[in-house]
Amino acid sequence: MNLILKKHLPRRTFLRGLGGVIALPMLDAMMPVMSKGATTSPMRMAILYFPNGVQPDSWNIPSQGGAMALPDQLPRVLSPLAQYRNDLTVLGGLTVNGGRALGDGPGDHGRAGASYLTGCHPKKTFGKDLQAGESMDQHIARAVGGATRFASLEIGTEEGIQGGNCDNGYSCAYSNSISWRTPTTPNPPEIRPRAVFDRLFGGGDDLPRDPAARARLQKYQSSVLDSVLGDARQLQTSLGATDKHKVDEYLDAVRDIEVRIQKTEHQNATLEPTMDRPSFSVPENYVEHTHIMFDLMIAAFQTDSTRIVSFLMAIEQSNRAYREIGIADSHHGLTHHGGDKEKIEKCIRINSFQVEQFAYFIGKLKATKDGDGTLFDHIMVTYGSGLGRDHDHDNLPLVLTGRANGMFKLGRHVQYPKDTPLSNLHVAMMNEMGVQVDKFSDSDGKLGYLTDL
Repeated sequence: MNLILKKHLPRRTFLRGLGGVIALPMLDAMMPVMSKGATTSPMRMAILYFPNGVQPDSWNIPSQGGAMALPDQLPRVLSPLAQYRNDLTVLGGLTVNGGRALGDGPGDHGRAGASYLTGCHPKKTFGKDLQAGESMDQHIARAVGGATRFASLEIGTEEGIQGGNCDNGYSCAYSNSISWRTPTTPNPPEIRPRAVFDRLFGGGDDLPRDPAARARLQKYQSSVLDSVLGDARQLQTSLGATDKHKVDEYLDAVRDIEVRIQKTEHQNATLEPTMDRPSFSVPENYVEHTHIMFDLMIAAFQTDSTRIVSFLMAIEQSNRAYREIGIADSHHGLTHHGGDKEKIEKCIRINSFQVEQFAYFIGKLKATKDGDGTLFDHIMVTYGSGLGRDHDHDNLPLVLTGRANGMFKLGRHVQYPKDTPLSNLHVAMMNEMGVQVDKFSDSDGKLGYLTDL
């Protein structure tokens, strides 16, 4: 066994096997080693982004401004969140001025993605001379990311390219990334569940593309988790009943993720040669893809492998067809509806479908034990888009959830004054993550109504 057992376990305790490394979730046996009075769980942050904006009548909540309790009946697109009504704050009135044209003409999709977390107006180019700004998640990662194995994770569900002209003279890199390590360096999201799984659990970032070579490697690695489970069984002899149950639940969840990835890889490897062949571990079904990615996020947070994740649920200007709900049309094409009621209805159904996936994530956060509570108690999550009505960049659709270690007052709708910078929210989130700043990008003050403390 590669683990030296003590009366109390250190927070960073790993199970090791044949090339596999699995960090453990927070256990009761780890708590006594913490400083007296210290919180048992760190703050986490997740940024969930959906593209192409919303139809405002299906999202907006009437308000005279300020804070009010959420209505008993949520707007249509948000209705999948009804069971979590008291766990949400719907924010209105926030704006990203950097997404506006500002003399550069068309290109709202490119600007929406690049400005969402940076607050900056991206340079209009489809060459190598990209220019946006450091995103808030990376500003936090640079300050506090050294406390975890990975400073941050950037994931998605849709393959994008990092060059070429995607939106009226704006590089595809602007549409395909919301996270920017530096003003000139975007962080493209990883869309392959296998790559994320292997990064978290030690299988390596890259697997062979050749099916035969891949099969040989996977046959060798098939025993990795089993050997780690053997290490876990030895560990459990020293744990109390509650911790044993936590470890069992966690490892069952890891096994479930792995089995689902293997199932997808098997299905994709047996496609007809005439069919488009996706990346091996990328499910064709959007629900399965998003759910696996959400489950991987849960595992990353649960083990404190990272505290910062951005999830691009689809790229800006996405042409994805949502056949899972009977829509074969391009999402982006539908948003240019010209008032066509049938196209508007399809846009609303897509937005609602995406919110259903968000609801799944909230449920997983609330069900996952973490220290003295659940992950939901120790995280802040935003779900939103850099586009609102008719490709505008003001009054952006945005939902805040997670209790943020008791700091956030939920169950409300807050309507801020017109053109309140989204960066004001980012400053508040940065401070809650332990990065004390008074200003970020175009922020112009503190954002009220987030907490009553």
